[in-house]
Amino acid sequence: MAERTNVLIAGAGPVGLTLANELTRYGIAIRIVDTAAQRTDKSKALVLWSRTLELFDQAGYVAAFLSAGMPAHGAVISNGKETIARIELDGIESRYPYALMIPQSETERILEERLERQGVRVERTVALEKFTDLGPKIEAVVRRANGVSEEIGADWLIGCDGAHSTVRHGLGLPFEGTTEPSDWYLADGHISGLEPQDHLHIIWHKDGILALFPITAGRWRVVADLGPAQGDGHHPDPTLEEVQALMAARGSKAILEDPYWLASFRINERKVSRYGQGRVFLAGDAAHIHSPAGGQGMNTGMQDAFNLAWKLDLVIGGTCKPALLDSYSIERSAVGDMVLRNAGRMTEAAVMRNPIAQGLRNAVAKFALGFPQLQHRAANTLAELDIAYPDSPLTVNGAHRPKGRRAGERWPEKLPAPKDKARFIALGPGAVVTDLASRFPRLVQAAPEGGEDLRLIRPDGYVGFAGTGSDRDGAVAYLEALVAK
Repeated sequence: MAERTNVLIAGAGPVGLTLANELTRYGIAIRIVDTAAQRTDKSKALVLWSRTLELFDQAGYVAAFLSAGMPAHGAVISNGKETIARIELDGIESRYPYALMIPQSETERILEERLERQGVRVERTVALEKFTDLGPKIEAVVRRANGVSEEIGADWLIGCDGAHSTVRHGLGLPFEGTTEPSDWYLADGHISGLEPQDHLHIIWHKDGILALFPITAGRWRVVADLGPAQGDGHHPDPTLEEVQALMAARGSKAILEDPYWLASFRINERKVSRYGQGRVFLAGDAAHIHSPAGGQGMNTGMQDAFNLAWKLDLVIGGTCKPALLDSYSIERSAVGDMVLRNAGRMTEAAVMRNPIAQGLRNAVAKFALGFPQLQHRAANTLAELDIAYPDSPLTVNGAHRPKGRRAGERWPEKLPAPKDKARFIALGPGAVVTDLASRFPRLVQAAPEGGEDLRLIRPDGYVGFAGTGSDRDGAVAYLEALVAK
C-alpha cells in the first residue's frame, strides 16, 4: 500500500522549500523530493525583493535572510564613460526599502535548515517518475538513486521542479514562448575598488550591456551579452581572461579575481497558460521562466508558493471549499504575464545595438529617471510592491469606499500573527470585526482598530474585502462564499 501524505512537493529549490516551510508551519503533512544529491552551491538567483521579505517577515522567519544578505540601495546606469541615470531604492514603500543581495546557495541553506528544524528532511536523489490524478487523490511513483521505486499517495501534488518540470510534462501543459537568439556570459568572483559597493552597476555600452551586481562584501556577479548567437549549440563557458577583457572593453576598470563560477547561457521566455489541473499545481520555473533582468524570477516563484500555501491549508483543513484553489492560477498567471512583459522590456532596452536607438534610450532614461516620481515608481515595480489582484474572484469591494487601500491591493503594514492556522485578519470597528471572528472562528481573526473602514486581509497580505463598517453584511457574504458547508 502506498504511503500517504497531504502534499507531495517535487523540487527542493527556493520555491519548493518556501512552499514546504509554509505548509509545515500550518501543520500540513508533506514530503519533498529532489533529484539533486545536495542543494546548489552556486549563487544563481541573487536578490530578495521587498515584497518577498515582507512575506517572510509575516511568516516569522525573515531574520535569517537579513543576517545572511547585504542590502543594495540603488543602481547606477552609465555608458561606460559617463553616468546616464541613478535609481535609488531607499524610497521603496516598504519596511524593507532595498534589494537584499543574497546568493541562492544561502537562500536554500536557510530554508532547508529551517525545514529540518520543523522535522522535515528533503528526500534527495529521489526522482518523481510518474503520477496519476485519481480525482480524490494522487498516486505517484518516485525512484531513488539505487533504483528502488516507491508509491506515494497524496491529496495534492505540487511541481516546483524547474524549467524541465516532470510535473508539467505529466499534465501535458504547453510551455509556450521562445529562446532568445543571443548568448550571455556570467561570472561570480571577487572585485575590489568598485564604488559604491551597495549599488548595482549597469553599463549600456555600444557593444552590449555589462552589469555588475554585489553579492556579499567584495563578491560580485558579472553579466554581459555577446550579441546574436552563432549557431544552435551551447556557447562555451568563458575563461576569466575572456570576462576580464570584455569588462575592460565596455568601460569597466574593475578587476575580477578568484571566480567561483564562470558560465554562458541563453534567455528563455516561456509560461504555461494555467498553473494547475485537478489536484496538481505548478509553481516557480515549472510555470514561468523569463529574462533575469530585474531579478524577478525567484521572487515571483516564492510568491507563488505563499499564495498557494494558505489556500491549501484552508482547503485541507476543511475550512474552505476546494473552489478556493481555483483562484491560484487566476491570480498568479496574471502576475506571471506581467513579470514576463516587464523583464522582456528591460532586456530589449539593454541589448539594443542600433546607435540611434541607443542614443534615444539613454536620453529617455536620463530624462525620465531624473523625476523623483518616476524613479520611485520604477523602484516599487522592481520591489514587486505593485502586484495586485484586481480581477481575482477573491477581490470584492463593499458598497462604501474606504480610505486608502482597495480590495486586491497589498496591505503595507505587518499584521497580527494568526494563532495557529491560516486566517483572514479583520481590520476595522471593534464590534464589527469581533462579530465576524465569532461567526467564522476558523477563518477570521479580529484586529480592532477603530474608525469606519472595514477590511478583510488575506493570509498573504492582500486586501480581500474592502468597505466600511456599514458593509458588515457584504463582508459576511464574502466569507460565507468561501467556507465549506
